[in-house]
Amino acid sequence: MTTHRNQIWIALLALSTAAIAGCEKENPAGTLPTVKMQLGDRQFTLEVADNERDRKYGLMRRESMPADHGMIFAFPREAPLAFYMRNTKIPLDIIYVDATGKVVSVKQMKPHDERTVPSDGPAQFAIELNKGMAAKAGVTAGTQLAIPAGVKSKD
Repeated sequence: MTTHRNQIWIALLALSTAAIAGCEKENPAGTLPTVKMQLGDRQFTLEVADNERDRKYGLMRRESMPADHGMIFAFPREAPLAFYMRNTKIPLDIIYVDATGKVVSVKQMKPHDERTVPSDGPAQFAIELNKGMAAKAGVTAGTQLAIPAGVKSKD
C-alpha cells in the first residue's frame, strides 16, 4: 500500500514539475506585471518584460490586444536594439527609448515578419503598441517619456 502511494506521489510531483516547466516557455496575456504609462497624450497599460525569457516571448501568439495596452521591454543597459515578429500575429508599432526616456525611433512591424527592425541608436527600452497608436498618441523620435519607477531589467 505504501509503495503504491509513493508511486502516485512521485507521478503527481513529476506531472506538476512538467506543467510548471511548460508554463515558463510562454507569457499568456495578463500574466506579467503591468504599469500605467503616459505616452504622448494617452495613457497605456503596459505589461513589463524585464528578463530574458519574457523579452524573448513578448507578444507572440496573441490574437489581439486592447487599444490602450502594450508591452515595455527593459534591458540591462543601453545598446542598439532590433526586434522581429516571429509568431506575432498583431501588427505593431515599436518605440525605442534611451536610458533618459528620450524616444530614439518609432517604427512599424508586420505580423510574422522575421526581418529585424533596428533602433536608430542606443536604447534601453522598447515599447510595443498596436500599429498606429504611437502616431495617435503623438509620440515621435525625440519625444521625452517618463519611464515608470521600477521598470528595469532583472538580469
